[in-house]
Amino acid sequence: MLLSSDALIENVHFRNTTPPNLIGQAATAVNLSDIAAKGGRPAAMLIDLLAPRGTPARWAQSVLLGAERMAARFGCHVVGGDTKPSPTRTVVGVSVGWIGRGPIPARSGAQPGDLVVTTGYVGFGGAYRNDTTGSLRVVPRIAEGRVMGPVVHAMTDTSDGIADAAHLVAEASRCKIVLRAETLPLHPRLRRRGWSFPRQLRTAFYGGDYELFATLAPSRFAGVRATLRRIGCRLSVIGVVEKGRGAWLEGDGLRRPLPLAGWRHFDRR
Repeated sequence: MLLSSDALIENVHFRNTTPPNLIGQAATAVNLSDIAAKGGRPAAMLIDLLAPRGTPARWAQSVLLGAERMAARFGCHVVGGDTKPSPTRTVVGVSVGWIGRGPIPARSGAQPGDLVVTTGYVGFGGAYRNDTTGSLRVVPRIAEGRVMGPVVHAMTDTSDGIADAAHLVAEASRCKIVLRAETLPLHPRLRRRGWSFPRQLRTAFYGGDYELFATLAPSRFAGVRATLRRIGCRLSVIGVVEKGRGAWLEGDGLRRPLPLAGWRHFDRR
């Protein structure tokens, strides 16, 4: 069994003008992204609604409808939850999933010689950092996770950014993760703005991408990429795993420590 929990908070993740059905969709999606990162199959969602007294019932109903629609898209349902009065609107999701026999892809399995790969694009969250509605349009990589789970050595999602994921995997696996700036599949919205390295690095690493970040043996890459392509997902090699420690970035002919970029929940900035 897989269990995960995540919360969306007004004035942090959404505004009072954000469509409530979109808030509900995102509350389910960000939780299912954790199930995807373990190669799991979603089984159920719980939704807790915290809201000020006097909040219209239709707001709560719309949040739940959005949450249910996203859950049903991936073969599960909202089966319960709770409501409480609160000074701030908050939606807390809990996801339940299953995984078959075999190892669960942890962050601690990366091996020297592995390729570092990511699904989709890098920089979705940064591209929409000033667009709350756009940033909530998260789609969890459930099918992709089930393809990758049995063959990768380590995997996590990029909910807090790809730099954060690299640091987490490097630390857990006691190895060196080296990302190559020139190979990052940047989100089209960032490319249209005129990408330059390293000026827009923190925008690309801002967080909120919800893609899958993994390491796997080079011999496995072509087969996984072909399978993902058939379901409409790109898989890109963005680096390598080496002996050593820490997360590093190559670009402009230099190798330097990877900045501690990404979403920081308690950062005043």
